[in-house]
Formats: sequence, C-alpha cells, structure tokens
Amino acid sequence: MDIKQLTDEINRFVADKGWYDEGSAYPQTPRNIAISVAVEAAEILEHFQFADAPRDTAALAGELADVANYLFQLAYLLDINLEQAILDKLKVNYGRSWE
Repeated sequence: MDIKQLTDEINRFVADKGWYDEGSAYPQTPRNIAISVAVEAAEILEHFQFADAPRDTAALAGELADVANYLFQLAYLLDINLEQAILDKLKVNYGRSWE
C-alpha cells in the first residue's frame, strides 16, 4: 500500500465518523490536524520518559500510527504531495552536512 492508498483509507475512516461534516464536534481543519500531529508526537515521548527503551512497543506502534495518520491527513487537506515532498527533502538533505 502506498501513501495515496493509506491517505484514502484515512479519509474513508474520517468521513465514516462524520468528522468532515459541517458542524462536526471534531472539525478537520489544517490547524486542528497540525495540533493533533504535535499532540500525538508528544505521546511518543511518553514511551521514553525515564527509560532508554519503550516498555510497550505495541503501544508505541499505535502512537507512531496516530502521528502518520494525522500527517497524511494534513498533507491531503493542504494538497501537498507528501511522497514527493519526502523525496525532495531527501535530495536537499543529501546536499547538507551536519557538523
């Protein structure tokens, strides 16, 4: 499954929940989804709080999936080709050096 197919699955889920509907209690605006990316990313950190390795890798996998779901949705809402953006960024990073 590629990024487009995953994004389609995420959108199907969001639509099925009614979250794209006018007046939804969970408006799927770029701002709200960007906040959700940050919130879920912070939940990843909880798995490393006071530990060098996660205690529950299955729970960590769920948090990583939450971040990816919101990230793919945000790219969709902003009409960003995430696959191309990743490839473009890798190209930029190959030209960088880290001291």
